[in-house]
Amino acid sequence: MADVLRVEDLRRVCGMLLDAVEKRFGAEVDLSGLGVDHYWNVDLRSAFELAHDPAAAIDVGQISDDVAELCALLRRPADDMPVLWHDLQHLAGVLRLLAYLDLPAASTGDS
Repeated sequence: MADVLRVEDLRRVCGMLLDAVEKRFGAEVDLSGLGVDHYWNVDLRSAFELAHDPAAAIDVGQISDDVAELCALLRRPADDMPVLWHDLQHLAGVLRLLAYLDLPAASTGDS
């Protein structure tokens, strides 16, 4: 395990992955035709504090809300600092959707 997370490395990886997303899906992803909006989400604190069963901390996230929050972030004044714990969760929801969309098709087992 790496002992240090370099923000510059993370920035480069995000750029590489978003370039690949754009190549795979285009410059815009039409969310209306996907048939997915809600997803299971584990409460952030419960996801990292493993002392308790996370089942009670599962809630539902919503892609349309995530996108709306990220768009609102872009419209905020430049001096209005992001709320990292909140804004990054919305970004994570969108990134998980992109990962979901790239999953291989499920095998039905039919031959």
